[in-house]
Amino acid sequence: MDLGQPPSPRDVVAGLLGDERMLAILRARDIGALFKLLNGRGVSTRRLAAAAEITQGRLYDYMNGRTRVEKLSMFEQLADAFHIPGTLLGLAARPWEPMAPVQTASLADVLAESDDLAALDAFREADRQTGGGRLYGAVVQHLRMSVAPRLMDGTTGPNVFGAAAALTEMAGWMAHDSGQDALAAAHFAKALPLARISGDHLLAAHIAASRSHLSLQSGDSKQAAHWALAGIEFARGGPHVPSLAARLHTMHARALAALAQPASARYALGHARTLLDLTSDETHPWLSPFDRAALASESALVLQDLGQYGGALEHAQEAVRLRGRGRARSLTLSRITLAAVYVQRRDLDAAVGVGTELLLTSPALGSVRVVHQLDGLRDLLARHADHSPVREYLARFDEARRTRALLLADIMPPRGGNGSGDTDTG
Repeated sequence: MDLGQPPSPRDVVAGLLGDERMLAILRARDIGALFKLLNGRGVSTRRLAAAAEITQGRLYDYMNGRTRVEKLSMFEQLADAFHIPGTLLGLAARPWEPMAPVQTASLADVLAESDDLAALDAFREADRQTGGGRLYGAVVQHLRMSVAPRLMDGTTGPNVFGAAAALTEMAGWMAHDSGQDALAAAHFAKALPLARISGDHLLAAHIAASRSHLSLQSGDSKQAAHWALAGIEFARGGPHVPSLAARLHTMHARALAALAQPASARYALGHARTLLDLTSDETHPWLSPFDRAALASESALVLQDLGQYGGALEHAQEAVRLRGRGRARSLTLSRITLAAVYVQRRDLDAAVGVGTELLLTSPALGSVRVVHQLDGLRDLLARHADHSPVREYLARFDEARRTRALLLADIMPPRGGNGSGDTDTG
């Protein structure tokens, strides 16, 4: 750097890439704090704005906290403008990085994270098709053999903590799908501090949503509300991802419905729907998607709890219509909800019709959660066994249940569990 000239933004950034304060700012994706740090190191606001290709007015808005960078494209633009390695901002490696000395120093970490993401995607896809019951051991083995040793390595960057958090949360969902909710809770409890150590606010919020879901399963509606609100607060620390915010407000709505607060539940659900309608370029590699089918399924459960069976029916039908056959477990859970709503509306023939479709579900689907939900539907229908189509259906159901129990005997714990939405693993 020429000492007779003002420092360039790239030179200052390069000199700060080993500074813990700088790294913490980048992990938090706090661009306003980044601009203030660079300005404090002698880079004028004019040069900062020019390098970032924004107006000085917008720069001051970021620096004063009046607005935050949220769009993925803007993070990419800033990474390229200041030569910030993509991994430090939660991005893919930038096109210029192979030529940068800082990249070679962290190449092993970047490759390891790519392996973790590939493993997560593979587990997630298999889980959607086959259920998590028989995948749990594989996820735990990956954590023990590949991730845990890097957690103990003092030279490892913060990204390994994010990988550990995401895969531990996935293990929790697979334990839940195996009917082992105490084990699932233990995994979720371990995942949250790992996410917070990594500085990934959105991953922490995602895990809080999972803890809210599990609290609903155990019948603790107050804890479910607590974790939904905690997740909403965590999410405020990162870029805005509408689908994640929608999931959190949906879980809050479910908790409020279970707490018999209908007005608040409907408001939270409406807010979730508004959020999901927003378009966004934001993506996050560790978060599983929350889409319209998932919102419809959860909305049906909210309205079920509120006793509004007409609205619940509309949402349950929408969930079945939107959920593709490539998501076997989610489609099955949505059909169970639809059949239950028909029973609650005393439309028993329609319930039997959906129940007959459920008998076609692969008996090898490795989801104890699905088995327990089917058992719950059977109990609901059994109250109407005086209706001959129901009585005939129950006989067919019991035969299919015996087959399913035999095929899942290796993962089937004693009967238990509560009503569930169709939230997917990971």
